[in-house]
Amino acid sequence: MQRPEQRDEVEMLAMMLLIRRFEERASQQYQAQKIGGFCHLYIGQEAVVAGAVAAIRDDDYIITAYRDHGHALARGISANACMAELFGKSTGCSHGLGGSMHFFDKKNHMYGGHAIVGAHVPLAAGLAFASKYREEDRVTLCFFGDGAINQGSFHEALNLIALYKLPVILICENNLFAMGTSVKRSTSLKQIVDRAEGYDIPGDIVDGMNFREVRDKIAEVAASIRKDAHPAFLEVRTYRYRGHSMSDPASYRTKDELEKYRLDDPIIRLRAQLTREGKLTNEQFDALDKKAKKAALESVKFAEESPELPVADVYKYVYYEEKKS
Repeated sequence: MQRPEQRDEVEMLAMMLLIRRFEERASQQYQAQKIGGFCHLYIGQEAVVAGAVAAIRDDDYIITAYRDHGHALARGISANACMAELFGKSTGCSHGLGGSMHFFDKKNHMYGGHAIVGAHVPLAAGLAFASKYREEDRVTLCFFGDGAINQGSFHEALNLIALYKLPVILICENNLFAMGTSVKRSTSLKQIVDRAEGYDIPGDIVDGMNFREVRDKIAEVAASIRKDAHPAFLEVRTYRYRGHSMSDPASYRTKDELEKYRLDDPIIRLRAQLTREGKLTNEQFDALDKKAKKAALESVKFAEESPELPVADVYKYVYYEEKKS
């Protein structure tokens, strides 16, 4: 089992590049009408999930909301399986039945991708309850956006999580906007993390544009949880460079604001840190980026050449089916 301290930072930078280049290709394919439905891109937030995955074990649980492509890739699902899912093909990670918002892979302990805002937080409580009941030392990471914190399901789940002292890290990816509404206009508290105090859950604020800060804080919290099961809440402040979804022109924010956050690109920041420390050269970075672009391009080819989902399979997985002996 791979431990957090074994995860090489250059490899994690490569992962962030793969997420960025995959999302750029997904954007192109959506505009070409190869992808239907909604499509929410993770561009700008790569350090959050990369730092989180670098801090936990491969057998820990991850569950997230609809902006889930980055989480799936970071968890080890192939770019091919992710792009095929966007295309609705049978080779997709959810067999083409889930689409953009419902990436899922039990083998990699990636439990979704959930489209209803805040509705997956109770599911995270269930995952954490199960691991505690079985006396495992697994940690559940539950990612959600700032828009989820005002949903009833969020509060009901946090109450149970606190009561039962469940081993879950609640990670609010605060990208400042719930769809097109600024968090300043939708949430009464100045700091989202203060919501945790009402449930007696310890909380902290993390710079989501800084891979190392995210990794180190989540590693610290996860280690504490494994010693003595309890929940924790992290407000990870980040920023998305694209609109809420592909249909969102993001006219609610200024060009100056966007440019300000682009100067703090998480990929550029980690690259600069590694370069200063002599762990990465410009040539090595270019090679990593070239590899990421190639993988993203090949995923489109794979998706295009994959078989369509058989009509008979549309109703599969609606109900539990006994396996035939």
